[in-house]
Amino acid sequence: MPVMKGLLAPQNTFLDTIATRFDGTHSNFLLGNAQGHRGYPIVYCSDGFCELTGFTRTEVMQKHCTCHFLYGTDTSDHVAQQIEKALEGREEYQAEVHFYKKNGVAFWCLLDIVPIKNEKGEMVLFLFSFKDITETYGKDPHSSKREEDERCRRKGRSRFSEARKHGRTVLYQLTSHFSRGDKGDASLDENMIDKNSVPEYKVAEVKKSCFILLHYSISKTLWDWLILLATFYVAVTVPYNVSFWPHEDSFTAARSTIVSDILVEVLFIIDIILNFCTTYVSQSGQVVYGLRCICLHYVTTWFFVDLVAALPFDLLYVLNVTVTSKVHLLKTIRLLRLLRLFHKLDRYSQYSAMVLTLLMSMFALLAHWMACIWYMIGQQEIETGKKWEIGWLHELGRRMDTPYINNTVGGPTVHSSYIAALYFALSSLTSVGFGNVCANTDAEKIFSICTMLIGAMMHAVVFGNVTAIIQRMYSRRSLYHTRMNDLKDFIRVHHLPQQLKQRMLEYFQTTWSVNNGIDANELLHDFPDELRADIAMHLNKDIFQLPVFRGASRGCLRSLSLHIKTSFCVPG
Repeated sequence: MPVMKGLLAPQNTFLDTIATRFDGTHSNFLLGNAQGHRGYPIVYCSDGFCELTGFTRTEVMQKHCTCHFLYGTDTSDHVAQQIEKALEGREEYQAEVHFYKKNGVAFWCLLDIVPIKNEKGEMVLFLFSFKDITETYGKDPHSSKREEDERCRRKGRSRFSEARKHGRTVLYQLTSHFSRGDKGDASLDENMIDKNSVPEYKVAEVKKSCFILLHYSISKTLWDWLILLATFYVAVTVPYNVSFWPHEDSFTAARSTIVSDILVEVLFIIDIILNFCTTYVSQSGQVVYGLRCICLHYVTTWFFVDLVAALPFDLLYVLNVTVTSKVHLLKTIRLLRLLRLFHKLDRYSQYSAMVLTLLMSMFALLAHWMACIWYMIGQQEIETGKKWEIGWLHELGRRMDTPYINNTVGGPTVHSSYIAALYFALSSLTSVGFGNVCANTDAEKIFSICTMLIGAMMHAVVFGNVTAIIQRMYSRRSLYHTRMNDLKDFIRVHHLPQQLKQRMLEYFQTTWSVNNGIDANELLHDFPDELRADIAMHLNKDIFQLPVFRGASRGCLRSLSLHIKTSFCVPG
């Protein structure tokens, strides 16, 4: 049973982690793509960086992450070369650089470059952090920090100043992992690196209790299928018991389904317990794992419906309590479980066969309900109606040589009555009634009219969808025959020779057997470049295993994969 998993369940929270560690969006950092096809373009810049340099985000995005737009006359060529070297070598680097803002104002900046790896150990991003050290340039860093803290305390009533102070403190803590080299450079002290100081670009690990069930897990899927079958069982047995139970042998009717009814009640109660510890997808698309949030969400949505539908009425039989037909009438509350079934129907929409099965099941279930109501109307006419002799049940008993005596004794059996009622319901819903079971009294005629109206609507909905589903199931075959007919018409119109005709047909059949008529370029046209590159890498993985590509980087292979085209050639 496919379900909505949310944003692929575990989330990549890299940007959130960076923003949190650098004091929100007012920190000064940018991210460069380490796997770019054309250099290392900037893929993200913070609001703090825009405030520091005066450039807008649109002016910065997709520029080279070496930030040549910040260079000026006093920018050291040696530092610029070291930055280029660090990017090419994918190494950590720190330097004090003389940058220029958009308005031409110069400022000294403590620049940190940190490569970011993913869970596979591949370099995917460069993290550039900028700290304005114009006022403290040339001083001892520890004294500069103390002076800055003292100045921030004097001005600390401003909320923005406090935020900037905290951001600079975090930057200072990150840069403190570097041992000082010459004036412009710094080498990384490997013994002082805190591996947790820089986050990895990877899918975050899901932190959840062992008692929390994933709503898209296999076990939960199998359980949902079991609840679905139990719901259909309730939808069939409850209306039947309400309609036919008073006219059957009470003891036999009660004991025939007592075990299955109690089992269904137990399943519904267990389902309520499991729903209190099953994840769900929030409105923002996030998967919620918190037990408290899950409980609140379930209580405010489907808990009341599930609780009412799980009331253990069948325990009255176990306790040997006298049960009347009104108890079965109370059990119709369990039909509220169908609301949850309708709520989950969109899960099956991607499987044509499943949708077709569900639609036909719904149509048969509606016919079953109509048959139960039709039988109740016939019994009501016999018991209280003045025209009971013309009712459909009386006519059925007379034709089957089991007539009613004094309105109470005799008549057709319950099973024969149900079959006749179901026959009439299906005939009316499909508008193909033959009249051998017909409405005679006013109540029966009114119900027949309602049944025909409902049948017209259901006929349009169900069989309209059935037609569309069948067309989708055979759409690929229909496309094949359409193109084949077009090809044959082309050959006939232009009087192509037999040899050329045979080559064209063989080429068409060969290419169709390989790609099934799917144009990969057209299909992937609207996908983002990064995703297209990953798909192309997978499609051409056999080619990239050749020795000629052994020394190529992953970025080079990704760039080449986007330009590879597959061609099919026939012999000759």
